[in-house]
Formats: sequence, C-alpha cells, structure tokens
Amino acid sequence: MNIPALLTIAAASVLTLSACGGSSSSSGVAADAGSGGQPTTQGVHAGTTSLGKVLVDGNGMTLYTLSADSRDHSTCAGQCLQFWPAVAPTGAGKLGLAARKTTTPDGTAITTVAGQPVYTFSQDAKPGDVNGEGLNEFGGTWYAVSPTGKSIVPGGASTPSSGSSTPAGAGPYGGGGY
Repeated sequence: MNIPALLTIAAASVLTLSACGGSSSSSGVAADAGSGGQPTTQGVHAGTTSLGKVLVDGNGMTLYTLSADSRDHSTCAGQCLQFWPAVAPTGAGKLGLAARKTTTPDGTAITTVAGQPVYTFSQDAKPGDVNGEGLNEFGGTWYAVSPTGKSIVPGGASTPSSGSSTPAGAGPYGGGGY
C-alpha cells in the first residue's frame, strides 16, 4: 500500500473510534460522570439526586458548601481538602449563577458559586450520591448546593452558607475522629 492510502485508513479509524467512545448517563449529568478523569467541558451545572436538583461538577458529582466558609473565603485546607476536594475553576457551563474563583488557605484554586466556595466529597462514589449532606466536619456543616446557589439544609429550607463556628475536628473525618 502507498502512504496516502494508509493515512486515509488511519484517519477513518480514528474518526470511527472517537464516534463510538461516548456513553450516556441516566442521571441527567455529564456523560463521563464518575470516571475520575478530567472534568467535562460542561462545568458546574444542575443534576438530580435524592435531595432533588443540586449543582454538580463536570463529572456529575454533587457540590457542597461548608458553613464555616464565608463569601469568597475558604477555610478548608490540608486534611479537609483530602476528604472535600476543591472544585477546580472550569467554567459555569449552563449555570445562570456567577461561578467565580478564590483560593483555599493553602493556595488551591476553588470555584465559588454565589460567592461560596464549593467542594465535592470523596465518599460520594458516583453521580447522584449525597453522602456529605449535613455532615459536621472541619469546623462546620456541609450542605449540597441548590441550582439557585443556596445550601440545601435539612427540612427542605435553602439558605446561604452562614459561617457558623462548629468546633474543628467534629465528625469522623474532622482531624480528631479517626
């Protein structure tokens, strides 16, 4: 075979493989949700969980706020970030809220939604999981974020993060637990 024919076959193979590489998700979130790889280009967007509609990252994982944080100010660092990874600034996707960024105390860039830093939870195994909802750890309480940018608190109320001062180390991952 000649080189132009080989190049044509190779190009056709690449196009065919890339067209077959997609997958779908029944949760209504990113197609490659939960892959553990790089976030999709969809960025922060709404997804469906047992709590109803919440904000999720590009991989479809639930976003949380920490009540100890305040507007454009994260208090999560070190061990906290191991359990509650900062959501990297990747864009707002189709989100109507202003998604911006700030940094954690150790300098990690983190997305803010309606001024509040947002995180995922390492114990959420797949899109739609909300295992972090209501946990009291690392100086505050963790809440999933509604599509309006407010924290989803028990009892169905949604409020902005309050900056409460729960003792550090409370909860199983709060430094004093395990």
